[in-house]
Amino acid sequence: MRKLAGRVALVTGGARGIGKAVVRVFAEEGASVLITDVLEAEGRALQEETGAATRFCGADVTSETDWATAVTVAEREFGPVSVLVNNAGVVEFGSIEETDPAAFRRVLDINLVGPWLGMRAVAPSMRSAGGGVILNVSSTAGLMGYASLGAYVASKWGLRGLTKAAALDLAADDIRVCSIHPGPIRTPMTAGMDDSVTISQPIARFGTPQEVARMALFLAADATYSTGSEFVVDGGATTGSMVLNPPQD
Repeated sequence: MRKLAGRVALVTGGARGIGKAVVRVFAEEGASVLITDVLEAEGRALQEETGAATRFCGADVTSETDWATAVTVAEREFGPVSVLVNNAGVVEFGSIEETDPAAFRRVLDINLVGPWLGMRAVAPSMRSAGGGVILNVSSTAGLMGYASLGAYVASKWGLRGLTKAAALDLAADDIRVCSIHPGPIRTPMTAGMDDSVTISQPIARFGTPQEVARMALFLAADATYSTGSEFVVDGGATTGSMVLNPPQD
């Protein structure tokens, strides 16, 4: 039996990158999946590719109205939502002094306020489903600092903390909430980065969206005793620096 048979999932930022991989894996494992994204052409192309298991709904995660519409569409097409993957996100480069305040707020609105709105929107549907799982896609930037990424780091640390608060708030409804912390993953967001950023990792390569999607599948289907927890998919990037050539006696 497929691991997500009978489950209804909603995936934000589902048109490309990690979200697209999650949609594919979840559909292959038997879930009915609502793909949401602001990228309509790519979202509809993915729906065509994945067939009857998916539907597409254009949605901006910063819009409370769009969230309400997405949940309504999911329930109408498939039934109550039992898995939410808050994956949509953006990055803004710049030091503390260089970053424009409007750009800083935009990153927080999409990466932090958006998931908060999503959890509020799906909670009643998950209660109707008898429980559920919420997966918030944070980052290694939610575990450590990075120069020139203040807005992104702030949003991802905030999402990590919000995950823990939501896990406590929703536990009585049998709703688990966990965060996923990808390291360097080869997606459109990292298209401009070369392989040098992974040299010091124990696994010295970029990860794939599929590797993150398989972690999401594990959390949605198998990690039934985990909530409020962080799950890292980073090639060992957060373990510390490696000594590649230790001194010889």
